Amino acid sequence: MLFLKQQTTITRTFRKSWPLLLLFILSNLWVGLQAIPSFALSIDVNSTLQQFVLGWGLIGFLVLALLLINSSLRIRWTIYTLVISGLFQATYGSLMTLSGIESSFLLPKDTYLGVATGTFINRNHLAGYLVICLSMGLGMMIALLNLTPSGNWRNRLRRWITALLSQKILLRLALVMMVIGLVLTHSRMGNTSFFAAMMITGVLALLLSKHASRSTLILLSSLIIIDIFIVGTFFGIEKVVDRLENTSSQRETRDEVDHYSLTLMSNNLLLGSGSGTFYTAFPEYREADIRLFYDHAHNDYLEFLTERGLIGFIPLLLAIILSFLVALKAQWTRRNPLMRGLSFGCLMSMIAMGMHATVDFNLQIPANAASFMLVLALGWISFYHQPVPKKLVPTTHYDKDSQAAHF
Repeated sequence: MLFLKQQTTITRTFRKSWPLLLLFILSNLWVGLQAIPSFALSIDVNSTLQQFVLGWGLIGFLVLALLLINSSLRIRWTIYTLVISGLFQATYGSLMTLSGIESSFLLPKDTYLGVATGTFINRNHLAGYLVICLSMGLGMMIALLNLTPSGNWRNRLRRWITALLSQKILLRLALVMMVIGLVLTHSRMGNTSFFAAMMITGVLALLLSKHASRSTLILLSSLIIIDIFIVGTFFGIEKVVDRLENTSSQRETRDEVDHYSLTLMSNNLLLGSGSGTFYTAFPEYREADIRLFYDHAHNDYLEFLTERGLIGFIPLLLAIILSFLVALKAQWTRRNPLMRGLSFGCLMSMIAMGMHATVDFNLQIPANAASFMLVLALGWISFYHQPVPKKLVPTTHYDKDSQAAHF
């Protein structure tokens, strides 16, 4: 409709991102073949068909992002929208936990009591979503940094006062609130992946930057110090540490699930059991020590590989690797502060989600999957988007004789 109304055009980013779109389309076409009953590739055709439709929805979302996020203003508002959404989830989840109301958006919670879940059911999925929002918000903070030397103490003081009265302080407070929400989830890998990804991406940014900014180093250091030692002290980071220290193979069953999933994967390595069929296929392979019902493998890599096989999994993996390399190249070559901040947020988000995917199934949750598709699109935008130079403002001309203004 937008093309018919001539309200949008094919952007440079969209043209350059054809490998990304092709890889996702190839993977989803394989899911479509799995859903054909006569091919007998899926053990649950209806579930595979649902995943096929969902896949096209996510691809359509990716296409819209590549086409419509075509200006610096839209890039900024997209990031701010993610930050506002993450702020709502963190605030809602924190209030429900600290007040003892324990409600999951109009419905009383019956699981994960005492920890923040927001409007999600699983605390780990809230943690995954918050990490995406935090990563992009941190990227925007870096984009807003003043990269020129401050000079004397007067200029430094002037900058501090300006920062306190600008949007930077609001963004920083939003990041603090999201960190509080993340800590209150008590998600082990959610917290670990966030701080690890922030440090890894920070090191990459400092190494790749030809003009390493002291402001960037100060910002990252303040995040680690303030968020861990101050926010964590008041909002229970010690409980996250206790959960990490008390993690053991005797108390965890997810490692056994992964073990049995490997057998399931090896039996369907090439073709897969059918997208969306893990909960149908897994009961045949689990042993008596697994008493709980698992509808997903707590490992996104294993689940995608088990369900889609190598034919459907390799294009997905290549799409993410390619997007990471594009964002990394943007961090190396782009001088525009917004594009550098955008690539920083995308790199951090991809690293964190890649780590979290080893122990959970965030990418099986539509909200997190769609947000991650947006991150991939922004990674390509950070490299290929060319800011449009400001047009010259028309000037007012005066007739010397009549002294009348003509516009």
